[in-house]
Amino acid sequence: MRHLLTLNDVTAEEIQRIFALTRDIKAKLADGIREPLFPGRVMALLFEKPSLRTRVSFQAGMAHLGGSSMMLGDDVGFGKRERIDDFTRVLCEFVDVIVMRCKQHETVEQVAKFATCSVINGLTDTAHPCQALADLFTIQEHTGSLKSAKLAWVGDSNNVAASLALACGLLGVEFSIAAPKGYEFPAEFLESLHKTCPEIKFTATSDPHSAVQNASAVYTDVWTSMGQENEKLKREQDFADFQVNEQVMASAPADALFMHCLPAHRGEEVTSQVLDCPNSVVVQQAGNRMHVQKGILAWLLGMQS
Repeated sequence: MRHLLTLNDVTAEEIQRIFALTRDIKAKLADGIREPLFPGRVMALLFEKPSLRTRVSFQAGMAHLGGSSMMLGDDVGFGKRERIDDFTRVLCEFVDVIVMRCKQHETVEQVAKFATCSVINGLTDTAHPCQALADLFTIQEHTGSLKSAKLAWVGDSNNVAASLALACGLLGVEFSIAAPKGYEFPAEFLESLHKTCPEIKFTATSDPHSAVQNASAVYTDVWTSMGQENEKLKREQDFADFQVNEQVMASAPADALFMHCLPAHRGEEVTSQVLDCPNSVVVQQAGNRMHVQKGILAWLLGMQS
């Protein structure tokens, strides 16, 4: 039994296996084939944060695979009525996989510790592995290969950026990040990243124009994430020079993709001109959440080789 809590839980070869499953499943869906790989399997979703893409993509994907899913709300008393170990052991008697979207990463780790079925991290404060895998898969679809690709991140060194940096390191993709002072990756994360991926091509700067040079894709995210609302005004000031606009994109190659994990705050971290430009792949990127997560489910539920 395997979990996917962070991308430290998989090897480069296993990611490529997930991508191979994804390509096969996505191609069949395009031909109208929804192969019921897991009839009767049940997925539980435990979400402490609002969600559109994560929730719907997982539920639709499980339905395509022939299984079912259930969204568990406050009525089940997660983290309130009983200890997490008791809750988890009982829940695992009923379901085959658990997807979690939690405020703190430690919550996902606690559930995985006691779970007798696979646990998938659908987002925590420190990691978003499903998003990162879908993003790298999207780049691969457009470039044909990740071997010479470069991903440039402009903005906060948040959970998505951290997972993308690790994904890039594992798959041999160059990663550059432009963040304001005070919003860089913590030293502890960088130490772990370079230990896991000693050959990673990684650069950090405070200049967005420098970061996006030679980039295959330029990526940004909201300046203020859920739970940081009290920092909104300060962040708007600190990130004012980090908007991805036409001037920043002009410093990247003409064919560079624009990416965003959505939802976007138009006029803040990105302009509408960039978000809606021909090079923007944000809708396909969001759609690939479902396809890659179907690949993850297929891999976790028995198709690892």
